[in-house]
Amino acid sequence: VCGFTLNMMSLLGLSLAIGILIDDAIVVRENIVRHMEMGKDHVQASKDGTSEIGLAVTATTLSIVVVFVPIAFMGGIAQQWFAPFALTIACSVLVSLFVSFSLDPMLSAVWDDPDVHEETKSWLVRKLEFLDRGFDVMVRGYRRVIRWALGHRIAVVLLTLVVMVASFALPATGLVGSAFMPIEDRSEFTIQIETPPGSNLDYTRGKVTEAVALVKAHPEVLYTYATVGGQSGTVDAASVYVRLTPKAKRSIHQDAIAQQVRNEIRALSGVTAYISTGGFGPAKQIQIELTGEDTAVLTDLAEKVQALIATVPGAVDVGLSSKGQRPEIEVELDRELAGALGVSVADVAQSLRPAFTGLDVADWIDPFGRTRDVMVRLGADWRQRPEDLETLPLVLNGAGGSTTVPLGQIAKVRRTLGPAQIDHKDGDRVIVVGANTEGRPLSAVLGDIEAKMAGFQLPPGYQRRHGGEAEDQAEVFGRILIALGIAVMLMYFILVVQFGSFIEPVPIMASLPLSLIGVMLAMLITGSTLNLMSMIGVILLMGIVAKNAILVVDFAKHAEAQGMSREEALVEAGAVRLRPIIMTSVAIVAGMLPIAIGSGEGGDFRAPLGRAVIGGVITSTVLTLLVIPTYYDILTNGRDWLFRAFRGKPKAPRMPPPAAPPPAVEPSADAR
Repeated sequence: VCGFTLNMMSLLGLSLAIGILIDDAIVVRENIVRHMEMGKDHVQASKDGTSEIGLAVTATTLSIVVVFVPIAFMGGIAQQWFAPFALTIACSVLVSLFVSFSLDPMLSAVWDDPDVHEETKSWLVRKLEFLDRGFDVMVRGYRRVIRWALGHRIAVVLLTLVVMVASFALPATGLVGSAFMPIEDRSEFTIQIETPPGSNLDYTRGKVTEAVALVKAHPEVLYTYATVGGQSGTVDAASVYVRLTPKAKRSIHQDAIAQQVRNEIRALSGVTAYISTGGFGPAKQIQIELTGEDTAVLTDLAEKVQALIATVPGAVDVGLSSKGQRPEIEVELDRELAGALGVSVADVAQSLRPAFTGLDVADWIDPFGRTRDVMVRLGADWRQRPEDLETLPLVLNGAGGSTTVPLGQIAKVRRTLGPAQIDHKDGDRVIVVGANTEGRPLSAVLGDIEAKMAGFQLPPGYQRRHGGEAEDQAEVFGRILIALGIAVMLMYFILVVQFGSFIEPVPIMASLPLSLIGVMLAMLITGSTLNLMSMIGVILLMGIVAKNAILVVDFAKHAEAQGMSREEALVEAGAVRLRPIIMTSVAIVAGMLPIAIGSGEGGDFRAPLGRAVIGGVITSTVLTLLVIPTYYDILTNGRDWLFRAFRGKPKAPRMPPPAAPPPAVEPSADAR
């Protein structure tokens, strides 16, 4: 329907959806079994269990859908990345909702569960009964903890805020860095080699041979492929592609090998080299663009910025896009004299062209029978000496006929240094100061660069801005945050419709930032950065973590509507929903575990995603069972107080019209 292919992002969406797809089925099936344990037959239990949990499951599934649909249409390069991923998950969970409301109740009604009654239990079920007893112990302990939390609401709120602020402070203090892409072991990297401007082909080839010899000395190198000559046709640039042995057959990470090679090539004289280990070409991670009119001023500013960046720890391969200065011949025309003689700049350029470019004077057939063009131009030595060029004749056409004058009579010829490359961006001349990172996150290196350049003043008419990964990261992360804001708003509207209140969804929305605590801790423990893949994990969490809070609040509202006190309803809701919440969380963690381990080729690229989801699910599960009931109690009590103050009576809990008989509430373990 959407025209997607089975690519990396769509397959990643399917792999992530595995842990989510069974969530709805787990919740529905667990509720059906709970009704069967009340003594109902399997047909009636399937009807009542599905009807009781139906609205809550629908709300949890739609919460995931409204998170991913805005992500798929956020525009720019971010949409190209995320559209297959987001829509794959959204469509998958919609199908899982249909299955949980059709196939699961049908099978539960047709296939009687023989293990519900004691006399029909098999030997395997009897052996595994210790798991049920463990859940009962967990429920009794949870009842005590949640009662304490509801009795110490201010302490719970303050403790949660302290933990949240401490977690969010990890990126600000640099303990958790950020980058556009995660560090990946692709078993390959590229060495970009630059020789001094003006170097000839033989000199560049010799330096490349020396560099290749250093690279091949490493046993982890499988083969190399060298190309001499830059993309613009220059012969003072080259590239060496290095292929390493597979990741499973070596103990050294790709970045460690690249660092060793970088240090070895630095010892070569007459060579400037940098190494690219990412999958996006030879572009450097850090790019500071300086724009202005005068090339000489830009070059001076760029060299000063280059010197500043070179002092920052973790900044390597620092260089300029202008590639320094190369020797050139400058011809300065005496315009007053030339105008009197009728000589224009174009005439001088046309006269110099045969000396440097050459003239096609004849054809020559080589011994193999192929026709060759014969070009005539000045010898290499004559083209280098200004005094020889000053003797070049210029033809002057006048009324008395044609005459010749030496070039030196109307122009000054001298050797100078000029930029090896002149680039333009948006109509302005630009020089890019580029660098890569080594041993430190991109955010930490950029932070130190900005601190050093805080007092660096640019002349009027000159500007500085970031490019490279920093620019891409700002664009993509900005679009993601905007899409997440829209998704949170849509999620809130769905919960308003579900609960018929603008206040009661607020505690559920509070579960969203609680998941970020686990994300930050997981990044800190595993040494990962906040990058594109971990942001995908945050997107996934926004839809997952609200599920648990919805289940708890939905049951508490039903129990309170039946006459139970609010505090007891919250305790009972957490105790009854503890089993499905634990089961769904374990299913999600198990589904993410292979991704978080990051084994195999390309595993490093996906690992931050799995780690972010696992950390967020664990903390949100624990905190949801304690913090969300506390927040719900505080907000609803505050609402009732306001209604008593302004209307003289509290607002009764308002429920949507029931689709089935009201649910039966199990007596608590304490009552039994």
